[in-house]
Amino acid sequence: MLRSLRGLVAMSVVVGIVGSVASTCVLAQHTEGGHMPKTIAQSLFDGKDLSGWQNASGGKPGAGWVIEDGALVREKPSGDLWTKRRFGDFVLDLEFKTEGNSGIFIRTGNPRDCVQTGLEIQVLDPQRKPSMHSCGALYDALAPTKEVTKKDQWSHAVITAVGSKLTIVINGEKIIDTNLDHWTTPGKNPDGTKNKYNKALKDFPREGHIGLQDHGAKVAYRNIKIKPAQ
Repeated sequence: MLRSLRGLVAMSVVVGIVGSVASTCVLAQHTEGGHMPKTIAQSLFDGKDLSGWQNASGGKPGAGWVIEDGALVREKPSGDLWTKRRFGDFVLDLEFKTEGNSGIFIRTGNPRDCVQTGLEIQVLDPQRKPSMHSCGALYDALAPTKEVTKKDQWSHAVITAVGSKLTIVINGEKIIDTNLDHWTTPGKNPDGTKNKYNKALKDFPREGHIGLQDHGAKVAYRNIKIKPAQ
């Protein structure tokens, strides 16, 4: 009986040690090197500073980009704002409020030539009908299915890029669901209309910087988060 008891205690100790080691290994998989689990969104702007952002040349962001009430606001001419990091397949989630023209660039290979090396999702105050230049459009390439932007209020956007597939949801409405591989000809959209791009969109980078455009209007962004697309 005593021998059995000792054996039982020894086994419990071993199980406890193994369990502890296993837990430590699982934790290490999630935290080693600062990497978070893929299902958790990472903040690109914490509402406090611009440490993760730069100008098009890789320098300090322009002074006209300021922080107000936890939002990133373009108050004065400052140039576009770019993430220091580059992203490929992702889900970008943010809110915006604008008094005029701005845009969200994704997968931009060269911020100094953003128009020809990145995709722009238009940010604009509400228009009477959707077009290739209205809010939520894949700029100059594809119009949103409807106009859903809120005037003088925060709008919520979710942009998902996976390989050649691109979807855009604004205020809960899916307004873009497309495949970039359909753009096979420079300067031309799949429906035959013209665009301003020197390359076919299928040949644009599939990885690059995310940018917030300074196009002369006051615009604000907040709650900017990103996670790898599953």
